[in-house]
Amino acid sequence: MPDERKSVLSWALYDWANSAFATTVMAGFFPIFFKQYWSAGADTVVSTARLGLANSLAGIIVAVLAPVLGAIADSSTAKKRFLLFFACMGVVMTGGLALVTQGHWRYAVLLYAMATIGFSGGNIFYDSLLPVVASSKRMDLVSALGYSLGYLGGGLLFALNVVMTLHPHIFGLTDSGQAVRFAFLTVGIWWAVFSIPIMLFVHETRNVNALHGGQAVCSGIVQVARTVREVRALKHILIFLVAYWLYIDGVDTIVRMAVDYGLAIGFESNDLILALLITQFVGFPSAVAFGWLGSKIGAKRGIYLAIGVYICIAVWGAFMRHSYEFYALAVTIGLVQGGIQALSRSLYARMIPADKAAEFFGFYNMLGKFAVVIGPVLMAGVGLLAKNMGMANSVASRVGISSVALLFVLGGVLLSFVDESGAQGNPLGASVDSRT
Repeated sequence: MPDERKSVLSWALYDWANSAFATTVMAGFFPIFFKQYWSAGADTVVSTARLGLANSLAGIIVAVLAPVLGAIADSSTAKKRFLLFFACMGVVMTGGLALVTQGHWRYAVLLYAMATIGFSGGNIFYDSLLPVVASSKRMDLVSALGYSLGYLGGGLLFALNVVMTLHPHIFGLTDSGQAVRFAFLTVGIWWAVFSIPIMLFVHETRNVNALHGGQAVCSGIVQVARTVREVRALKHILIFLVAYWLYIDGVDTIVRMAVDYGLAIGFESNDLILALLITQFVGFPSAVAFGWLGSKIGAKRGIYLAIGVYICIAVWGAFMRHSYEFYALAVTIGLVQGGIQALSRSLYARMIPADKAAEFFGFYNMLGKFAVVIGPVLMAGVGLLAKNMGMANSVASRVGISSVALLFVLGGVLLSFVDESGAQGNPLGASVDSRT
């Protein structure tokens, strides 16, 4: 039992580690710094489009690679090695952002895209280790623990970085610009240090028939084609994946574009950063609460609850006028963001075979990344179209954010066709459900 608790905590600490990137870089400082420093002088709608394309570029690359990498990892028992590779990529590229000087938005986009690939690619193999550390009965709670520690850890470092930008001289820095660049470096260090426990204390199940080198690559490619056929034959998994693809698009778009949107409609950057901090610390207990709720009412009902809240968020966001409304939205997002992610992951983990977890999570993450491809482009494209029709920049941005609500509606409708009890009882899911 102590070893089991150690492996669960070590697994969850990776969320604590890489969530620093999601908060300080992806949701917080990068959008602001990109618009005000690296894209200084550019039209706000144009800089939003550039940021959306950067997110989409990274999403396309991860989406294309994810299923093959997952299949290779399963056939070669290499989930942790792949996780280490992508984590190192994310750490190095995030640290590299500290070196990009003013006006060089292309270099910033390149490093950001590579760091995002490291972040997203690593999550494929992190997620696939969930069935290794948790039984079927504990998946909702363990998955929620990861997200809750992610909110707490990411929020703590983000809070330190915010203080550092507000009072740079205390930290021996010349100004807030240098403080933000140094913050990128601290994220890389944080990510590296807290990735150590999962590498040391989570023990991957060994495959006696593991393949290596070129054999693993060829086997992985063949297995992807086989898995596509399996997914198509398993109706409940296929429908769930499409539903997830749609609603998680809305979640990720709001995460990555909220600060940029706030700037575009005239809010102060300090208000936006404070709102993000609120989201993190509200999200910590809320993710745990959603894990408990999912174990009581079922993961599917919990996801529905979160989808309903997100529809309200997207509509409300299009009409808000005051900074206090942004704070209220931050609290609301914090209440459901970790919950919808944790319950989606645990529901899916029950529906797939444990010995193909990385491969199936490769498809899961592939759809998530393709959703990120569509979401920011949808928001940016609708905003640009509205601007070309003669609308003011702030109005065009409001029209863009409102389009996100459609993705939650469609995802919720499709989710209604997923038989949660049937999924848990199917032959493929038996390899997960039989764990003790």
